[in-house]
Amino acid sequence: MRVIVVGATGNVGTSVLAALEADPEVTSIVGVARRLPGAMGGKTVFRAADISTDDLVEIFAGADVVIHLAWLFQPMRNPILTWRNNVIGGIRVFNAVAEAGVPALVYASSVGAYSPGGLVDETWPTHGWPGAPYGREKAYLERVLDVFERDHSDVRVVRMRPGFIFKREAATQQRRLFVGPLAPRPGRIPLVPDIPGLKLQILHTDDAAQAYRLAATKPVRGAFNIASEPVLDMPMVAELLDARLVPVPAGLARIAVSAAWRLRLIPTMPGMLDIALHIPVMDTSRAREELGWTPAHDSQEAILAFLKGLREGAGMDTAPLKPETGLEGRAREMATGIGSRP
Repeated sequence: MRVIVVGATGNVGTSVLAALEADPEVTSIVGVARRLPGAMGGKTVFRAADISTDDLVEIFAGADVVIHLAWLFQPMRNPILTWRNNVIGGIRVFNAVAEAGVPALVYASSVGAYSPGGLVDETWPTHGWPGAPYGREKAYLERVLDVFERDHSDVRVVRMRPGFIFKREAATQQRRLFVGPLAPRPGRIPLVPDIPGLKLQILHTDDAAQAYRLAATKPVRGAFNIASEPVLDMPMVAELLDARLVPVPAGLARIAVSAAWRLRLIPTMPGMLDIALHIPVMDTSRAREELGWTPAHDSQEAILAFLKGLREGAGMDTAPLKPETGLEGRAREMATGIGSRP
């Protein structure tokens, strides 16, 4: 089995490669990324390509499945650039799958594609939350896939909708993407804000990777919600971290995030907090029953792995996951504009 992984050097991509490497059914893997990693080997070869501009048909030719993971979270201050990469690039990936005659496509959607709701399964509407590019882009690609499936019924399409995905080695990248260079390297976390309505469905990246592997290698179609138990609220997070819980109204939290965003102190726009406050809780029964997916880590273990990575400045030898480089690296983040570049 020949598998193409688009977006192979990030948080999820590196773990998907490892999961595929360990699967005896998979004999050949092509990792596609804009910037090649430092290490190569095993069943995997890498190809450098930008999904928004480069020819993908030649890369996809002869593949049994394409797993599309590539996504730019930043720069949120330049939604035209993220739209060009995420939406136009995603459409180019889908079209190349059809043109190259690839029989299966596994696409990384998100809990962020869902409309607000309570406890939902995969049939819940995916119109996103319009206040941030991330929600608009994920929802738009869901509609693109609706048309793609209608026009290419011979292609097996799987939409993966995971919650928040963490691992130790991705901690520095996530700090850069969502908190920025002014965040201190954490020791013990003394305070946790208790924001009403904020609930998080989390999973370890290695568990997400196993779900993608199963979606690629099993004859399944449609959408799958992916998350570990338990669903975390802020009191549970505070107990996990042995921290003090501080009540913070949602409106005040948004004002604080908005002020930090406007002052260019953080790279994350307030609309991302709105998404977190409005997303539903996903029922993951289908993934467990039809994919045969069982996470090896609970949501608390995933959070602790992330925090361990933050303390250690962890990373990997890829451009997205490069480890903490100290004051010089953070100064470079400041100089190039917080939230202004990929």
